Amino acid sequence: MKVLVAVKRVVDYNVKVRVKADESDVDIGNVKMSMNPFDEIAVEEAVRLKEAGKATEVVVVSLGVKQCEETLRTALAMGADRAIHVETDEELQPLAVAKLLKAVSAIEQPQLLLLGKQAIDDDANQTAQMLSALMQLAQGTFASKIELAGDEVLITREIDGGQERLALTLPAVISVDLRLNEPRYIKLPNIMQAKKKPLEKKTIAELGVDISPRLIQLKVTEPAARSAGMMVENVTELVDRLHNEAKVF
Repeated sequence: MKVLVAVKRVVDYNVKVRVKADESDVDIGNVKMSMNPFDEIAVEEAVRLKEAGKATEVVVVSLGVKQCEETLRTALAMGADRAIHVETDEELQPLAVAKLLKAVSAIEQPQLLLLGKQAIDDDANQTAQMLSALMQLAQGTFASKIELAGDEVLITREIDGGQERLALTLPAVISVDLRLNEPRYIKLPNIMQAKKKPLEKKTIAELGVDISPRLIQLKVTEPAARSAGMMVENVTELVDRLHNEAKVF
């Protein structure tokens, strides 16, 4: 069974981003970049499935600028077998990403597609759902547990009322959540071995996908600063301040 995992290069989660002076976008100049944490969990799960004998090959794919190769090499060092880089300097919105992943899937023919539930830069949480719709495949979102059983994949996902279990017929698209696993620490020998693993290049034109943006970003601003908290002596004072100052009721 082949597993295809999509990974995105984003600003490292430890970095506090800044907005550009003209408010056109976030400033990522000279900022540390890394693999999207949710995608890292997806790669880890795919590698674990292979180590358990449930999958035969793990292929990772990334879409974007040349530096995405670094992200793919990280995934290869984690244990993925091959990498595919669709290189472009154009902005890729979720629908364009879903279309490109569909085109890559048409070539690779994976039985399972794993994606992070969302990217920490745009927090869109759309690509997996759009991909399953475009490919007309079963989808499971926010998976916290994945089990393969014959021609089905069983997933556990968290919902407002607790947990929900779904049985999806393969092939299927699954987006993963934080509690699925903890990604492994990459050792130096694995990093060296990753340099020898195949990394294939593809272009937008080669895949024949329209990546025209459907959304226009007008402005990016910093969130409003939070006002300082205050201490109250008792419940009566708290209720009074909530009613007369905060106007919450």
